Amino acid sequence: MNKNIKLSPSIMCADLANLENSMNELKMNGFDTLHIDLIDGRFSPSMPIGIETIKRMREISDMKFDVHLMSTNNTFFIQEMISIGVDHITFHYETSRHLDYDIKFVKQNNTKVGVALNPATPLSVLNYVLPEIDMVCLMLINPGFASQKSEKQISYGVKKISDLSNLILAEQLHTQIQVDGRVSLEVIPDLICAGANNLVLGSTSIFREGYSIKENRECLEKIIAGGR
Repeated sequence: MNKNIKLSPSIMCADLANLENSMNELKMNGFDTLHIDLIDGRFSPSMPIGIETIKRMREISDMKFDVHLMSTNNTFFIQEMISIGVDHITFHYETSRHLDYDIKFVKQNNTKVGVALNPATPLSVLNYVLPEIDMVCLMLINPGFASQKSEKQISYGVKKISDLSNLILAEQLHTQIQVDGRVSLEVIPDLICAGANNLVLGSTSIFREGYSIKENRECLEKIIAGGR
């Protein structure tokens, strides 16, 4: 498998009643990173995992925690995640009043920082700050609506990834492009071809019903290697 492609299973798609078992199973199958959505119930109509749960997860796991904040109060949640000791914090441009300050605050605490963009948010909002961040998370569905099966991946997702990849290349940066939302086995080849190198894996990939984590991982490896 292409080692340049980062795989980040979304823990909210696992068995939330057996989180420790789910985390151990992912680790046993070669995953070293968990994508954790922390949603405040206001930014988006969902609230799967809270601060205390993440704190307990940190106590029992040495996996890397990639936390995606979906909140209307970034400062509060950034402070909480730093105190817990997560490895990567991504927050939304749409709810950041002081984007540059939030980026610097995360970085000065020796934590990697990312900025997430909603589907319709243009890449131009990253002007000036792109060199300062470790990752851009492109939402390919509207955040928090993943449980609604009618919510389809945006039609312009591949173009947006490609446009961002060109910006990163033009500025000679090493910024990762993370994609989140309906990142299915069927579309992954197109997303990677466009420039995505960090895949958030959910119910349409690593947690597909009817297959084990091991089976889904094997299928994923074949697809990333170039086969369907």
